[in-house]
Amino acid sequence: MSFDFDEEIDRRVVPALKHHAMVLGEGGEHLFAAGVADMDFRVAPAIAAALRERAEHDVYGYEAMPDGLIPALTGWQAARHGWTLDPAHVLRAPNALNSLALAVSLFSAPGEGIIVQPPVFFDFFDVIRENGRSVVENPLVLADGRYEMDFDGLEALAARPENRVLFLCNPHNPVGRVWTRDELARLAAICDRHGVLVVSDELHGDLGLPGHGYTPFATVAKDCIALLSPARSFNIAGCCSSFVVVPDDGRRRAWAAESSRLTVNKNNAFASVAMLAAYQDGGPWLDAALQYLRGNLALLRDRLAGASVRMIEPEGTFLVWLDFQALGLDPDDLHGFLRGKAGWAVTRGVSFGTGGTGFVRLNIACPRARLDVALERLLQALSG
Repeated sequence: MSFDFDEEIDRRVVPALKHHAMVLGEGGEHLFAAGVADMDFRVAPAIAAALRERAEHDVYGYEAMPDGLIPALTGWQAARHGWTLDPAHVLRAPNALNSLALAVSLFSAPGEGIIVQPPVFFDFFDVIRENGRSVVENPLVLADGRYEMDFDGLEALAARPENRVLFLCNPHNPVGRVWTRDELARLAAICDRHGVLVVSDELHGDLGLPGHGYTPFATVAKDCIALLSPARSFNIAGCCSSFVVVPDDGRRRAWAAESSRLTVNKNNAFASVAMLAAYQDGGPWLDAALQYLRGNLALLRDRLAGASVRMIEPEGTFLVWLDFQALGLDPDDLHGFLRGKAGWAVTRGVSFGTGGTGFVRLNIACPRARLDVALERLLQALSG
């Protein structure tokens, strides 16, 4: 099967967040929109066809979860990642951020600490603070162009009784690390030793690059909560929900009860259809998309060779962490330079916490010709 990832699709005809004024700012319609973490590719034909078929039914009342959805999820995990996922451990959830908030609310107390590993997905910080918990940072270490976990620092933080939960990003957004089995096992051992519950955001798990296979955290941990969704892999964040994997019976009962209390346990018919089609029939499209993204990454690598911008080589995701520290600009000036001189709208590195100053996150999931033009504009701005 062939898919046209070079197709230019005007996403402005719908209120797409990535191209919306609330992200691009006033007068930003001309900018290279590469901030929000979704793809500018047409969805897999199997998903589009399934949604059209469901829409043509013309009755959109309450629905139960399709019988085949959980088997499709577990079958996907087994086939793609070698994970024998017990379907009894899986609960439906509205989205991953909701699940992070629910985990904090259920398994920690106000004022207690939630460990994060910055630079990391910025919404982690908001979830923690808005739920009255304290952000506890265990910063990643950049060594020879590759990020590593600070295990000694983690050991010290996990040993403090007030630190009850760790938010893991596996694979890691924004630095692009696909954590190895050994790294994850070492983290799991530390957290188990000190009674710290790991809540692992694994939404980028399907997006590993060659040589960097994703390891589901639940396969190395005695106890954890894992967050799953096809939203990132299949570019369906706007019509998708998610899953939470809770192996512990007591935690799972508590989760189900709280979801019921908050009435966040309802099903969306179109989300169910999209996810089922993705897991059952979306594999060829995803494989082709990953191949195309590798080509975009090669273009980025080639165009930045010799420039004053360093690319942190990603091991997964379609997000690339770029180091602009050589320019010596503060965050506001760097933002102004990229927007005003290069015409780029990307995510500021400082949004991701400690270690983000001087960096930006670039989304390369767009037609290659558009990326090429954007890179040429950047190089001209750097040389001027």
